[in-house]
Amino acid sequence: MKVNGQKIDLIDIYKPEPDEIQKYIQDYMNGLEDGGYLTPQQVDHLMESLDLNLQQLMNYLLPYATKFALPPISGYKVGAVLHGISGAIYFGANIEFLDEALSFTVHAEQASIAHAISYGETGVDYLTISAAPCGYCRQFLYEIINCPSTKDITVLVNNDSNTLTSLLPQAFGPQDLGVTTRLMLPQNNNLQMVPPPTDPYIISALNTANTSYSPYTSDYSGVCIVTNSGSYVGAYAENAAYNPSMSPLEAALVLLIMSGDSYTNINRAILVEAINNKCSQLSATKDVLSAIANNVVLEYYTAT
Repeated sequence: MKVNGQKIDLIDIYKPEPDEIQKYIQDYMNGLEDGGYLTPQQVDHLMESLDLNLQQLMNYLLPYATKFALPPISGYKVGAVLHGISGAIYFGANIEFLDEALSFTVHAEQASIAHAISYGETGVDYLTISAAPCGYCRQFLYEIINCPSTKDITVLVNNDSNTLTSLLPQAFGPQDLGVTTRLMLPQNNNLQMVPPPTDPYIISALNTANTSYSPYTSDYSGVCIVTNSGSYVGAYAENAAYNPSMSPLEAALVLLIMSGDSYTNINRAILVEAINNKCSQLSATKDVLSAIANNVVLEYYTAT
């Protein structure tokens, strides 16, 4: 499994010694190139081979998700394992940025959702976390539920199971602002650039902006990050309570990190954003990019 651009040995993930199930999972994860994502077929294989139910498997996988955490400020690592309605599993972990405001921090639960969205996942049924979800994350997750693909989310912490709605009583959400769509439901924002771009990475950023979720401000936006190993896209994910909204750069960085890549490999960053809005991703994207890749100049384009 690759973490932060390096192939790592997972021999120390269980201490003092792994049991038979842990050893099997350890060997399996060591053999994966992209250890932050498991296909539905891989999930079924692990459950059948080890005679585990889904919740048990997710608990076993939690230490691997935590390996992706990057908390240079707090030093406190949090991992999340999310199960999508497709049957796939997505890892998430907390991400902090040195010399930037704490408001730019990505929580593990947010990371798992952004990771799932990047694969086209449209709903969630289970989420396992290594620490209790804070109020910020409960509010972020509430943007997903009460729709056909996700009625509610079962949240597991230390084998304690609760529904999201029980963890956030009397919740404020999209319905209070007259919004009927939800985060993770397919979006088509119909943005266009004139003239149409020919650069494949600008096209990727534009296509991602067209899938972004911004029902409150219409600040449809997407980012494409290019590294020596590949490219990673992220779409803006807005929230009814505003503050838990997740920027497109943060979403792209989640995919980069969960794919095992490193900030040091970034050589391009492109932001495409709808024009003439009351808010913008431009300054926040520049700030965070300067903290992780200060030699990279942000390429900025608007669309209508």
